[in-house]
Amino acid sequence: MCGVFGAWSPSGRKVLEDVYLGLYALQHRGQESAGVAWINREGGISSRKGMGLVHLALDQATLAAEQTSCAIGHVRYSTAGGSEISNAQPLTASTSRASLAVAHNGNITNALGIKLLLQNRGAIFHSGTDTEVILHLMAHQPHKEPIDALIDSLVRLRGAWSLAMLVGQNLVAARDPWGFRPLVIGKRDDVYYVSSETCALNLVGASVVREVAPGEVVTFGPDGMDCLPLPVEVKRHFACSFEYVYFARPDSVIDGRSVYQVRKTLGKKLALRSPCPEADLVTGMPDSGTIASLGYAEESAAPYEQTVVRNRYVGRTFIEPTRRVRELGVRIKLNPITEVLTGRKVVVVDDSIVRGTTCQRMISMIRDCGASQVHVRISSPPVRFPCYYGIDTPSRGELAAARMNLTQLGTEVGADSLAYLTEEDLVESIGLPRECICTACFSGNYMEGGEENEPEL
Repeated sequence: MCGVFGAWSPSGRKVLEDVYLGLYALQHRGQESAGVAWINREGGISSRKGMGLVHLALDQATLAAEQTSCAIGHVRYSTAGGSEISNAQPLTASTSRASLAVAHNGNITNALGIKLLLQNRGAIFHSGTDTEVILHLMAHQPHKEPIDALIDSLVRLRGAWSLAMLVGQNLVAARDPWGFRPLVIGKRDDVYYVSSETCALNLVGASVVREVAPGEVVTFGPDGMDCLPLPVEVKRHFACSFEYVYFARPDSVIDGRSVYQVRKTLGKKLALRSPCPEADLVTGMPDSGTIASLGYAEESAAPYEQTVVRNRYVGRTFIEPTRRVRELGVRIKLNPITEVLTGRKVVVVDDSIVRGTTCQRMISMIRDCGASQVHVRISSPPVRFPCYYGIDTPSRGELAAARMNLTQLGTEVGADSLAYLTEEDLVESIGLPRECICTACFSGNYMEGGEENEPEL
């Protein structure tokens, strides 16, 4: 996942507080660390990073006082490299031609091969992230202009990368040729923004200009805005379907599709595909299944009811593996309402089942509150394959739907019945051409050659 945000003002307006606020809006994309980097008064790059949520990792008042008109930021969800400060982004570096900073959403699948080749040439890596290979590739091309060195570096990468960068005096946005992860351009007055999602543009009062196209590098700097295509031809695009199912905030728009409307449509199609006429009510697993459950209820005869309350003040760092906390389990974050559930036949809608443990505990809690039947409906196909493009999914052996058939999995989680959405319904709900959508975690159809190809350096 991860979230990136950047801002540039040609008139010299201060933008660092806007970047802080943009990261706040993208907090759902990463909670492990947060950081910002900006062009300072001397023309170099300064940065601040910290572990945890945005408001804990960064001081808003300090950033608001910085006089900078070009800055980027990042919230991290680790897929390559552990959760430690050395891996927090943006990563910064200085070459003989320019100062650099990079914030990355995605996963570079051939990063290890590139890293080994560069280390054989004397490169020293200071983090465990795949992102750092971009900086080293650029540094190994001192004879080229920095933007040319960036483009030459990007064409050597495989996998997923949506980037917000500082290159010299420029803000740069770049997206891989396959278009795995979203990246959008916004504008407010004379300030341009780049963001992982449109919801962050809304927060800073910016309007959407357009998406960064797959395989496009967009620069903002002293010479204005410029758009450069990467010299790479691909057979198809791979926009992540799971962005619509779970990752993106429901108030965002991706590729012209409202995430909220897509999720509601997923629920409606699920109700048509797998009805439960005996149900007394429909509810959603908070918060990931809520919108799909509204669609399911709208399409079925059963009303929607909120049956589970989420404690919104419980952060990820709160839960420590003490004996008492293990006993409480999921109740620390979620608590069912007994008065609504007693004696009722319930349809529970969720976005997915990964390992199955959370679903199992939730169903057990609902039964303990007196529900007579619990029918589980999932608003996506079974997750049977790991993702290599920016999601920290388990190995296939840990994925519940890969280890068990539908009947076994239903018994495992304790459901009276279990049903999933089909891949066809998912694609139809998103509304993009089939050849533009990645469903690898459901189908196992990965980008051709995306993990094996190593570049010639």
